Amino acid sequence: MYLRLYRPEDLESLTRLFFETIHTVNAGDYTPEQLWAWAPGAVDAARWDHTLREHHSLVALDGDLIIGFGDMDGSGYLDRLFVHRHFQSRGTATALCDALERHAAAAGVTHFTTHASITARPFFSHRGYRTLREQQVVRRAVLLTNFVMEKSIT
Repeated sequence: MYLRLYRPEDLESLTRLFFETIHTVNAGDYTPEQLWAWAPGAVDAARWDHTLREHHSLVALDGDLIIGFGDMDGSGYLDRLFVHRHFQSRGTATALCDALERHAAAAGVTHFTTHASITARPFFSHRGYRTLREQQVVRRAVLLTNFVMEKSIT
């Protein structure tokens, strides 16, 4: 596995990975209605491309296959972190987070935040993130639970 910066030509693969990961990996923690509200199968591609270009965005590859991706903005907010269902628990998310956090820390960021799903919360807790609060977010008129989490490095 290796990491590289996001390229616009990755977008279709990333949005497909996003959809498939949510509908498989997250299926144990969310109802089918919530999964479809979160990932209905179509994203605003222009918006995704814009934020992926604006943020520090990394893609994880196994050979030529994209197996994960993540992005963090300049404030230390980890926006997206998704790993292909067949590559779970192999260090991909850890490698992505390590690289994103290192990059942000080198730019002077002293704490990281994320809105972690029920599924991802244990991963972030293990990395030293603490839960600030549980929240309900609305996606397509459906409530989803996630957690605002933070990690300080000072």
